Amino acid sequence: MKIAILGAGAFGTALGGILASNGYDIDYYDSRLEREKLSDTLSGTMAVVLCVPSKVAPYLIPYIPREKPLIVATKGILSDAPFKEFKDFMVISGPGFAKDIKAKKHTLLTVTDGRLKDLFRAEYMEFDETKDRRGVLMCGGLKNVYAIRAGVLKLERGTSTRSNFLAKVRAEMRMLLAANGADPKTVDLACGHGDLDLTCAMPSRNYEFGFKLADNPDYMPEKTVEGLSALRRIRRGEIEVPTGTKILHEILDSINEKEKLGD
Repeated sequence: MKIAILGAGAFGTALGGILASNGYDIDYYDSRLEREKLSDTLSGTMAVVLCVPSKVAPYLIPYIPREKPLIVATKGILSDAPFKEFKDFMVISGPGFAKDIKAKKHTLLTVTDGRLKDLFRAEYMEFDETKDRRGVLMCGGLKNVYAIRAGVLKLERGTSTRSNFLAKVRAEMRMLLAANGADPKTVDLACGHGDLDLTCAMPSRNYEFGFKLADNPDYMPEKTVEGLSALRRIRRGEIEVPTGTKILHEILDSINEKEKLGD
């Protein structure tokens, strides 16, 4: 049985490794390779895993068959609107670095469908579950944004300053989910508080970007920083932002849109 994974980066290959060990035939699509044909990867597949950077996802989603089960593993897509036409889509997200999954370290992820527990079953994998697909997607994008701020403030693990910051962020995330028709309690799952804690520290690219930005306001990252893509989507009105989300507004005000986020 074939499963197509769109995205051959670290996380995509980590998930693919689990699926392969469970007996599935994995076919990767790498958008960076011109010789790759998306239609060939999608042909004959029983399901599709979307695991490309969030800025690439909009270019691939229109070509994914609507009748195939779609598993969204891309973090940074703040809305479930792009998936409304799919008959069967689910989300997997949470605090799991690809290198840790590949090293078979214990990892807790959030899934929105029980079938994902079976697909990605492994002794070192654990799951919590919710039906709140929109909330899981939002948590996956918002935690990257807040991680940039944690980096700018150079917050260190084990300090009360960091603990207080994370508590305030969790409260804001609950407000944001509620304002956008998602379940605020999703923030209490692995995809929320767990991923937030992991991302607001090194070696997260989002935290590292903020850390370097604090010392050099002109710093531009060489690799993808998903928090910047999420900020761009927020500025474009992809989600409702309540006035009470003080930290998020500070982030929006402090990062220059033209230079850091693009036009």
